[in-house]
Amino acid sequence: MKKIYISIFIILLFSIKPLLSHVSHYQKITFLKYGLFLNNKLIGNHVFNFKKEGDLFYVISKGSFKIDKLGVVLIDYITETEEVYKNDQLVKFNSNTKQNDKKKYAKVILNKKKMLYIDGSSFQGETEKNTPVGTWWNHEIVKSSKQISPISGRLNMQKVSFLGKKKLLINKKSYNTLHFNFLSDDDKPINKKKINMDIWYDSSSLIWVKASYDKLGHWEYRLLEVR
Repeated sequence: MKKIYISIFIILLFSIKPLLSHVSHYQKITFLKYGLFLNNKLIGNHVFNFKKEGDLFYVISKGSFKIDKLGVVLIDYITETEEVYKNDQLVKFNSNTKQNDKKKYAKVILNKKKMLYIDGSSFQGETEKNTPVGTWWNHEIVKSSKQISPISGRLNMQKVSFLGKKKLLINKKSYNTLHFNFLSDDDKPINKKKINMDIWYDSSSLIWVKASYDKLGHWEYRLLEVR
């Protein structure tokens, strides 16, 4: 049960990102905060801080959640990441994650061959320089067919489908959104796929406003604050 809950959280938080990160679109944003809800109950949050220093653009995030039953903590999860971009190109990524007593990590760097070298707890090797790390804040996530897990460095394949426009009310604010579905690109039956989720982006600002996933309950990420 613990492993299932943790897998769901990781899928919700870290499954996707763009083929090429047009991070300059987000340079006027300094802060995003999301709440994680399980069956409409707030159990955790995730925040992103954005800053520009010279020709480098930094995205620093921290997420955590807890699940308990009858006063006993079943899952205590925390993750921290740092992304560094130069001219819209990812040049460095680091993450450290702890789920109860188990630790995972991922390190990515743009090497001299203009490839991304991955050193992770689940994978070590190279991939193309435009392979995204699977965080969600960038709207170009919808163009991605392959992503690097920010938890362990694993390479994952995915399919993305546009499901149309929808008006959403989130945290008492109305958004006109673009709705996408993300699905693992493999031969497994639909109920066995690791990724099968929906994401919504604001159609004007392209800020990620919501994500949802159903497995052993209904999970949602909801935008709570923008600065």
